[in-house]
Amino acid sequence: MAVVALAVSLAATLSAQVSPVVPPPPRADLAGAESYTIFLAGRPVGREEVAVTRQADGWTIRGSSRIGPPIATTVRQVEVRYDATWHPRALSLEGAIQDREVGLETVFADGKATNNLKEGDDTTEKVDDVSADAVVLPNVFFGGYAALAARLVGAAVGTEMKVYIAPQAEIPIVVTAVADERIETPQRTFTAKRFSLTFRNPNGELAVSLWTEASGSFVRLSVPSQTLEIARDDVASAASRMSAFSIEGDETVRVPANGFNLAATVTKAPTAKGKLPAVVLIGGTGPADRDGTVAGIPVLGHIARDLARAGFLVVRYDKRGIGQSGGRAETAALVDYAEDARAVVTWLRKSRKDDVDAKRIAVVGHSEGAWIAMQLATMEKDIAALVMVGGASGTGGALVVEQQQHLLEIMKVGDEEKKSKADLQARINAAATGQGPWDGISNDLRRQADTPWFASYLAFEPAKLMKDVRQPLLIVTGERDTQVPPRHADELATLARARKRKVATDVVRVPGVNHLLVPATTGEVSEYASLSAAEVSPDATSAIAKWLTATFAR
Repeated sequence: MAVVALAVSLAATLSAQVSPVVPPPPRADLAGAESYTIFLAGRPVGREEVAVTRQADGWTIRGSSRIGPPIATTVRQVEVRYDATWHPRALSLEGAIQDREVGLETVFADGKATNNLKEGDDTTEKVDDVSADAVVLPNVFFGGYAALAARLVGAAVGTEMKVYIAPQAEIPIVVTAVADERIETPQRTFTAKRFSLTFRNPNGELAVSLWTEASGSFVRLSVPSQTLEIARDDVASAASRMSAFSIEGDETVRVPANGFNLAATVTKAPTAKGKLPAVVLIGGTGPADRDGTVAGIPVLGHIARDLARAGFLVVRYDKRGIGQSGGRAETAALVDYAEDARAVVTWLRKSRKDDVDAKRIAVVGHSEGAWIAMQLATMEKDIAALVMVGGASGTGGALVVEQQQHLLEIMKVGDEEKKSKADLQARINAAATGQGPWDGISNDLRRQADTPWFASYLAFEPAKLMKDVRQPLLIVTGERDTQVPPRHADELATLARARKRKVATDVVRVPGVNHLLVPATTGEVSEYASLSAAEVSPDATSAIAKWLTATFAR
């Protein structure tokens, strides 16, 4: 269950060696009570109440939670006690997992964690070796991360500490990056620290990001590989915005969409005059903010900055239901996201007449955003140019299978397990697109897969749309992209060059970069967390800028 229980099946390789570093003690002013919202794939699925108190002899974290399917857990009460230096003393928990009653009593002493675990009518004892200063993370209660947040105060890259996933095992975690981020809420604006962490699980490593305030109070947790987010209520609000990146000349705007507003940023060089060529940036899968932040890297933010410097007016926006944008993500399909992007283009033409040349508007989509941009180009014939970055050439169903097979190869699982997982994925894909039954597929998996977005993603077929794309097309790929390998760019180009209307089709392979367009060693997703300080390659952004300039000059 939850983060580590789901994570142990993932495999990865940490790219850098680190040495243990002892962080300074946490500050005393982090005590207080907070509420948190839990999101899965961008949808709220649960809530937690967490209280951190300080007594004369130590610290106590208490709380409760209720998380709906597919996690389906209830924690009626939990208490984790630490001494004054945050060494664990005891844990008690009472609740239910998938409607099965559970209870846990753990005592920490003499380098041991003695667990008495109750599941239904069964009671077992389990004793684990544990470090004296381990952070306790109950496996069904995210509020336990409040202790980890407190311990991270002052931690630097290379800090290593132990966490005990109760009642499973102790594992090491490593800080791979630290960055400041500005968080804007309706009540206030403050600076948070974002810690990129690697959890070294027994069967593979897991990239996690954790945000804290200066006091060490727990703000937010993100597990990208599991599309899992836990956010304090003020930060979880749709009116809030987390920003680690800004550009001189940024202007915050509201764009009317289909019954709601999209929150967007317009960027142009401060010295820019007159009507400029414009670019609309479209982000990828999941809860993408306007900066296209992945593992701490503001991919769209970097692209916007470089294109603005090259003389373009650039718009980037929070996806519907994300950040400060309205709308609901859980009912949206790919065509709905294309309509949102269309609303941005329409707004540019109508509301920015003084600084936008309506005849020179391009759309640039990254990852899934490449497909959305492609669909938009078929809907809006007046769009002057299309750029697809990291876009796939086959159907979404084929891409899901390809990515699954790649992950299984990395995990080095046996042939029988590979076949079992591949067969299950094939049945899920068929059921989600109405081509097969849900029989034999668990309710939890169905709840995750039976959505309008996933059905539209699986069925999306670039080959069918390409014949209706009339715009000049630039296809950009990273030489080390393992999510959507470079061959997809070549296949997209073949489709584009077969169009009846002969327009420019160009391909750029950016050397040494991954799917995020940042320099990488392996290109694997597991490497992303260690690259959080990286910049999008200027080779990529300059290629886009030069191509757009030349295309608009024709």
